[in-house]
Amino acid sequence: SSGINAEYGEQEETKTINNNNCTRMLSSPSIKLSSGNDMPVLGLGTYLARGEEVHNAVLHALKLGYRHIDTASIYQNEKEIASAIEKSGVPREEIFITSKAGPTQHGFDKIVAACEESLQNLQTDYLDLYLIHWPGVAKLQPSNPKNSEIRKTSWEAMEHLFKTKKCRSIGVSNYTIHHLEELFQHAKVFPSVNQFELHPLLKQNSLVEWCKSKGIVVEAYSSLGQGNLLDDPLLTKFSAKYHKTPAQILLRWAFQKGYVVIPKSVTFARIKENSEFFDFELSAEDVALIENMEGEKSKNFCWNPNVVV
Repeated sequence: SSGINAEYGEQEETKTINNNNCTRMLSSPSIKLSSGNDMPVLGLGTYLARGEEVHNAVLHALKLGYRHIDTASIYQNEKEIASAIEKSGVPREEIFITSKAGPTQHGFDKIVAACEESLQNLQTDYLDLYLIHWPGVAKLQPSNPKNSEIRKTSWEAMEHLFKTKKCRSIGVSNYTIHHLEELFQHAKVFPSVNQFELHPLLKQNSLVEWCKSKGIVVEAYSSLGQGNLLDDPLLTKFSAKYHKTPAQILLRWAFQKGYVVIPKSVTFARIKENSEFFDFELSAEDVALIENMEGEKSKNFCWNPNVVV
């Protein structure tokens, strides 16, 4: 639709290449970040994936045509991701790599050191996107005002990493409107992305609108509600109507809303399934029905950052 093309730019032609006996069929559209860089709207999430399992998942995803990998220092899988990228033969500059500084790494010096460690682990001299993973600082109570003070120095470190080209884009994760408003009071470089839990049972409309009004790209995690939404009767109905799986319906909904998605899987068939939502379109009526799934009460499957001052 024209709305989707306006949001993402025209989808590039599908490339079919033979790479290690695997035909690449996927070509994900990209979205332009405020930093000027392009971010593929589909990425592979790697939360809780470790060792050989994550290595094989990333390698398979790259062979299929994924060009965006999402990791974090707290996931402890960056070295395995690096080895998969090297083995894939895909040039580094073709891959959009996101990592994140964790709650134990808040503060100027710790953020800079965390980034250097991630760069070393990932065997690269730059990150495409670096995020502050969580607005709270490890070992501080969520209600402690020091969270706010330390968070400010953390963002100053992110700006330093951006200016020294260690990170081509910088952003945040799990930041609420409160955390973003505070950041905007002192920031010299604004976040390109906010990654947070987002699915039809947790639409977060106010936060989405705030981000969009400031040119911050919304990146959804837990797009499938950690699997809890896949048996929903409405999605089962749409699955039959569109000849797509419930997961593909949910990812398509997010795509039509203008969100970047990073579905996590280590199962080869599911990695492929999660990439196949660019070839159909949900009607406006069906998008509205999916919107109404939340009802009066939203459901959080992950963490609640609203408790952090």
